[in-house]
Amino acid sequence: MISRSTIKHLRIPFSIFLMPVFLFALANVEQIDFYNTLIVFIVLHLFIYPASNGYNSYFDKDEGSIGGLKKPPKVTKNLYWTALIFDGLGIFLALFINIWFAIMVFIYGLISKAYSHPNIRLKKYAFASWLTVGLFQGAFTYFMSSSGLLDQGFEIWVTPKIYLPAILSTLLLLGSYPMTQIYQHEEDAARGDKTISLLVGIKGTFYLTAVMFSLSMLGFLWYYSTYFSLNDFYILLAFLAPVFGLFSFWFLKVLKNETAANFENTMRFNMISSTCLIVYFLFLVIG
Repeated sequence: MISRSTIKHLRIPFSIFLMPVFLFALANVEQIDFYNTLIVFIVLHLFIYPASNGYNSYFDKDEGSIGGLKKPPKVTKNLYWTALIFDGLGIFLALFINIWFAIMVFIYGLISKAYSHPNIRLKKYAFASWLTVGLFQGAFTYFMSSSGLLDQGFEIWVTPKIYLPAILSTLLLLGSYPMTQIYQHEEDAARGDKTISLLVGIKGTFYLTAVMFSLSMLGFLWYYSTYFSLNDFYILLAFLAPVFGLFSFWFLKVLKNETAANFENTMRFNMISSTCLIVYFLFLVIG
């Protein structure tokens, strides 16, 4: 039986922050298969992402706020086993599409476990963890989602219309991920974890995010002007206007007082940025 503390640590609602990559892949599918779409969504957002959250929470044993939980309860062995069961269920469901999608899901699970497992703990290494999360929650997730949505294997990795948006997904993650660490510096330092945000500092995290988002926007400009039209890029900018506005406003507050880089402001920024991207990609899917 799943305990209440385990349910909280799985943080299933928090998976919404990773939904844009799945929707980006869906938006680029010419003929949507409802069966495949439903399975990919369930596998990723109801099983694999929560399993990753729970597994890493079990080994982190955070006492301070974490993504989606302001006051996380103490972890138990129930969380560990539930995370593994969720992983297994996700891989099993992935087989209903094809073996290649299931293999990608399995690989994603292994990499996500390396983030906090004490024998590897990528979280201790600033650049290694930053690049790994950016690649696997960005490009790899885009490839994995496309594999399931299109019922194809690893051959999609060499398709320009697939790997270019996959690269853009990684650029977005490399920008957004450091912001999720900005309020955890004290606890990460005490535990010996050297996150990218801790390495560059609070103000440096904002600069890093601004640079990566700028690069991603240049990438989107080139992508849309090459394969679609500039109008699509302008629409993207319109949807992201609230994100740029909030980011600037928040940064000005942090310049005056670094305590503004707290849990509440971070979650607000994550929610608004993810929501804007979700609505934009849904707009593309429907359109």
